[in-house]
Amino acid sequence: MHILLTGGTGLIGRRLCKHWLAQGHQLTVLSRKPDEVARLCGANVRGIAHFDDIGTQHVDAVVNLAGAPIADRPWTRKRKILLWDSRITLTEQLVTWLERREQKPDVLISGSAVGWYGDGGERELDENAQPVSEDFASRLCIAWEETAQRAETLGIRVVLVRTGLVLADEGGMLQRLLPPFKMGMGGPIGNGRQWMPWVHIEDQIALIDFLMSRDDGRGPYNACAPSPVRNRDFAKTLASVLHRPSFMPMPAVALRVLLGELSILLLGGQRARPDRLQEAGFTFRFTDLRAALENLLGRH
Repeated sequence: MHILLTGGTGLIGRRLCKHWLAQGHQLTVLSRKPDEVARLCGANVRGIAHFDDIGTQHVDAVVNLAGAPIADRPWTRKRKILLWDSRITLTEQLVTWLERREQKPDVLISGSAVGWYGDGGERELDENAQPVSEDFASRLCIAWEETAQRAETLGIRVVLVRTGLVLADEGGMLQRLLPPFKMGMGGPIGNGRQWMPWVHIEDQIALIDFLMSRDDGRGPYNACAPSPVRNRDFAKTLASVLHRPSFMPMPAVALRVLLGELSILLLGGQRARPDRLQEAGFTFRFTDLRAALENLLGRH
């Protein structure tokens, strides 16, 4: 298969490239720095700067993961514009390009996040649930999904992957949490009761591959392990795996002062369940948080 990826140089994209190269697929990655793609994604991966650079080559599948990191810095007006453009505007460009193609790909897998639901509180959220509350992250995900779904009118199967907190040993949120926890200064955020839907990077790669290969897979899927945990339990488990204490909570008021609107991501959460994935027959390798963290951080 010839697979086109946007966001292919990111955490998930690089792992997907490695996985699919091993399977013998042909890969093309859209990037602002196409000359860097081969180094980051694999020697046989082609980098392009514009969709039209593909030319007349047939594309079997598109995986759309592009988007500036949402939790890296406060949501100033300028940052919100960047977050919007890197997701919605780019996806609009992708759909417009697909409209012009004589030969359409079979499937578009488009990124999203469990933040689609907003802060869900104690509600259990399967894919049939509606947004519980609306904040910037929720509106961003809703618009992202609606834009990608326009490709259905072109006869393309559209899959929406609502990802939780991806646990990986080479980047992402977990790596940003390690320094304070290693120093024994980690702890819960706010009251620690908020739910954290998480997924091991290996399961994230496997489920995307699974959804790409299933002809009947379409619509939204919660990409998170079947066992979300509360933030305080996540902190306690991470500290235990690192053989460190966990007693330094981050007060909610301090987060609101430091991060402003962005603090919603850390103080809220989603008790999301991957019902549709499990009903489709996908089996998670990592369903226990401690086992997942030990697998990733055992050397620590």
